[in-house]
Amino acid sequence: MEKTAIYPGTFDPITYGHVDIIERASKIFDEVIIGVAKETYKECLFSLTERIELAREATKHLPNVIIESFTGLVVDYVRKRNSKVMIRGLRAVSDFEYELQIALANRTLSEEIETVFLIPQSKYLYLSSSLVKQIISTGGSIKEYVPETIREKMELKYKTKVKYELQEDCS
Repeated sequence: MEKTAIYPGTFDPITYGHVDIIERASKIFDEVIIGVAKETYKECLFSLTERIELAREATKHLPNVIIESFTGLVVDYVRKRNSKVMIRGLRAVSDFEYELQIALANRTLSEEIETVFLIPQSKYLYLSSSLVKQIISTGGSIKEYVPETIREKMELKYKTKVKYELQEDCS
């Protein structure tokens, strides 16, 4: 019986921490589907199409990984993909409280879906997409945190954003 796991998220952008979790999951499950959320409570730097492209680029070395978007409740998406497993990454104790709350809420929505928590390598325990955006927005280097193509696209986005904001402020 083939086992498929879903790893949902915004992936704005996908980081080495995400890739580490995906690599771990790809060794455990026959197929791992990265569900890039269309709706998000966060303000995204990248469009949905860009986030999908970047995730594909970052995981192209993993033949059993599929990248696609989804809309609506995660549990509905997991069921639609005929899976019973949702992957979530845990970095720190603060993540655990939030992720436990989400996992328990998802369980009330769909008892048959299990949440499997994976922990990244220790060098990625503090890494988040928000941190990467904060570092690059203040001129710092993010080469240790994201694949090269993502770094380049982020640098381009922030150069454009800074230029636009300067024009707005100086008009």
